[in-house]
Amino acid sequence: MSQLPLIVARPEGLYCPPGDFYIDPWRPVNRAVITHAHGDHARGGHASYLAASSAEHVLRTRLGDISLQTTEYAEPVGINGVRVSLHPAGHVLGSSQVRIESKGRVWVASGDYKLNADATCVPFEPIPCDTFITESTFGLPIYRWDDSQVVFADINAWWSANADSGRASVLFCYAFGKAQRILSGIDPTIGRVVVHGAVEPLNRAYRSSGVALPPTQLVSETDKADLSRALILAPPSAQGSPWMRRFGDYSDAFASGWMRLRGTRRRRALDRGFVLSDHADWTGLMTAIGATGAEQVIVTHGQIPVLVRWLNEQGLDASAFETEYGDEEVGDVQPAAAQTDVVSEPEPGTAE
Repeated sequence: MSQLPLIVARPEGLYCPPGDFYIDPWRPVNRAVITHAHGDHARGGHASYLAASSAEHVLRTRLGDISLQTTEYAEPVGINGVRVSLHPAGHVLGSSQVRIESKGRVWVASGDYKLNADATCVPFEPIPCDTFITESTFGLPIYRWDDSQVVFADINAWWSANADSGRASVLFCYAFGKAQRILSGIDPTIGRVVVHGAVEPLNRAYRSSGVALPPTQLVSETDKADLSRALILAPPSAQGSPWMRRFGDYSDAFASGWMRLRGTRRRRALDRGFVLSDHADWTGLMTAIGATGAEQVIVTHGQIPVLVRWLNEQGLDASAFETEYGDEEVGDVQPAAAQTDVVSEPEPGTAE
């Protein structure tokens, strides 16, 4: 008789039957283990939450007053006889993979992850397991990332050239994770760094967690004359909104893995596109999956059919879970503690 799975997909979310808890559930449940604080993985309404200690400030910023238990990475927690531990995912601050051990079997639910260097979070740690649950946001061979330092150098050069010509530089990026990663990599000596009201509460949460970021100001705190050499970080939903009128003549750009595709920048009518993602590229996915040693792989959101087929062709037992993950930006536009600069409506579409 085959053993029952340690994780199954239910209408509420990914459920661990022997432990009676959910991982990143999208409907209210009694006990939720949270991989990270993006809005498609961390939702309000659960009776209790378990997350990594480093995720506490961002979770409370986004979800407010919740019943939150935290644990350090690799520190086991017993839940109804199941051994649960959280391990670095390298995605954003506090992001975790959930390791579940029961009766000699080990499953790992990775949430979202990346292998590229990021000064704002702990690097991805491969966890040996029997079954690995992986995202596939960029699960196509066309998606391969450049070294992030090369991308930051390109951003700095674009910003510097705009500043020399007296134009503001507006860089669209997701308010949680991507904005702080960009802040950690730019050269703040070029000019003033100004942020949208959706970004600043997350900056404060990062700083409270011990992450070093350069000084930032809200637009409402900045004299209009000082904006001509400024770098302005804003969520994608701000593009084309009345909020943008205050910048006069500006150059705009978008930092996203989707910028790898030809035509994406043109469709968004942007001056520049910088390929910078907080998700694993094709090489990263292959490396991470291989490092686990898992014989069974379950794919969640992203390029599911392609990755499942590829993994099966490599001799693995690959299948998929249907989930409601993938639209991070819905949760990124307006944190619980956002300022009055926030654009009220998120931009539709899949975020990254």
